[in-house]
Amino acid sequence: MKPLASQLLANTSIRFGAGVLGLLLLIAGLAPWMGTVDPAAMDSGHINTLSGTVGDNFGRDIYSRVLYGTRVSLLVGLFTALAALLVGGTLGMLAGYFRSVDAVLMRFMDGLMAIPAILLAIALVAALGAQLWTVVVAIAVPEIPRVTRLVRSLVLSLREEPFVEAARALATPTPVILWRHILPNAMAPLIVQGTFIAASAVLTEAILSFLGLGLPADIPTWGNIMAEGRVQFSQYPGNVLYPALFLVPTVLAVNLLGDGLRDVLDPKFAKRGA
Repeated sequence: MKPLASQLLANTSIRFGAGVLGLLLLIAGLAPWMGTVDPAAMDSGHINTLSGTVGDNFGRDIYSRVLYGTRVSLLVGLFTALAALLVGGTLGMLAGYFRSVDAVLMRFMDGLMAIPAILLAIALVAALGAQLWTVVVAIAVPEIPRVTRLVRSLVLSLREEPFVEAARALATPTPVILWRHILPNAMAPLIVQGTFIAASAVLTEAILSFLGLGLPADIPTWGNIMAEGRVQFSQYPGNVLYPALFLVPTVLAVNLLGDGLRDVLDPKFAKRGA
C-alpha cells in the first residue's frame, strides 16, 4: 500500500486542481499589487474602452475588478463549504446516532431538499440582505440537508462497528464516542463533499450576482462584472468574457480536486496496494 501522500501526488486530477487553485490563491493575495488601479475608482475617459485599460459602464478597470473578484469567489466557496460541513455534519451525527432525533430531523431535511437550491438561496438573500455573510448563509443552507444525509448514512453504519460497541460497553461518554471514534472515520467523505460544495458555491454566487441578487454592485465579483457587461455584450464582449475566463477554471479545478480526493480517499474508488 502506497503512503497517502504518494497517492495524492500521483493523482492527475488532484495535481491539476491544486495547481490551479494555488495560482488563484496567489492572484487573490497579490491583487493589490497586480491590479493597475483601485477596482472601485471611476474614470469617465475609460468607459467601455476596447484597448489599453479596459473599462466597464462606469469607467472602472475590468482587469483590477476581475483580480479582486477572485478574493470574493474563493472566500464564498471556502466559508460556504465550512458552514455546510459544520452544521450538516453535526446534524448528521445526531440523526445517525440518536434514533429519537432521526425521525424528526430528517423529515425537516427532506422538506428543505424539496425546495430548489437556487430559489431557496434567492429567498434567503432577499430576506437577510445582500452582504458577504448573508450570501454565504443563503448558499450554505441548501447544502446542509445533503451533508446531513451523507453523515447520517455513515454514522448508521459506524455505530454498529465493534470499536464503537466496545466504547459504549466501557461507558464512554457519547460526545467522546462521536468526536474520537465516529467523526475521524467520516472525515474522508466529508472532505470530498466539501470540495463539491465549494465549487457549487462559487458558481451559485456568480449566478446570484448576475441576477442582481448577490453582493452589492460596487463589490467586484465575477457575477457582478458579467451582469454589468451583458447589456453591451455585442460591442464589448470582453467585459463578460474576462470574468468568465476566471470562473470556469475555478469551478473546474475545485471539481477535479474533489474527484481526485474521492478516488484516493473513498474505499469504493481507491485502488490501495496497486
